[in-house]
Amino acid sequence: MARAREVPGFDCDEAFGDAAARIVAVRAEEVFAHGEGVLDVSEPERLHAMRVATRRLRAALEICEPCFPAKPYRKALKRVKRLADALGERRDRDVEIELLEGFAADAPEEDAAALAARIEGLRKERRRANEALAPRLKKKRLRKLRRRLDRLVEAAEL
Repeated sequence: MARAREVPGFDCDEAFGDAAARIVAVRAEEVFAHGEGVLDVSEPERLHAMRVATRRLRAALEICEPCFPAKPYRKALKRVKRLADALGERRDRDVEIELLEGFAADAPEEDAAALAARIEGLRKERRRANEALAPRLKKKRLRKLRRRLDRLVEAAEL
């Protein structure tokens, strides 16, 4: 699994737009580095890593907004948010399943059936969330998002 990269240090004489371009480029690269195996429910950390990367990218975009042309910025941010939301829908189910499985291991017998039923319901929800996420992770769609972000970085101003 790819690790988060540190954004190279800042130079006080560097233009905000140049710094913004570097920050967004690094954060975008992290998103794409985590794209493999995200739909594999037996490896929830892959999805978690990509979700964290999208949240970091979104934060970088929002902080650096003044450096980018408005229309391309809005389109890029919108697509990053959609990807993050879809990842979040799946991640929420992973977290709840893990939590309830921990409770179920030590639960009194009278609670075990209710917990098992809830866990099974969450697994069905997770499958649906994965189905909704899958189109957003198609290579063609991710390449398109990467190109959009690359163009945005190239257009950084200030």
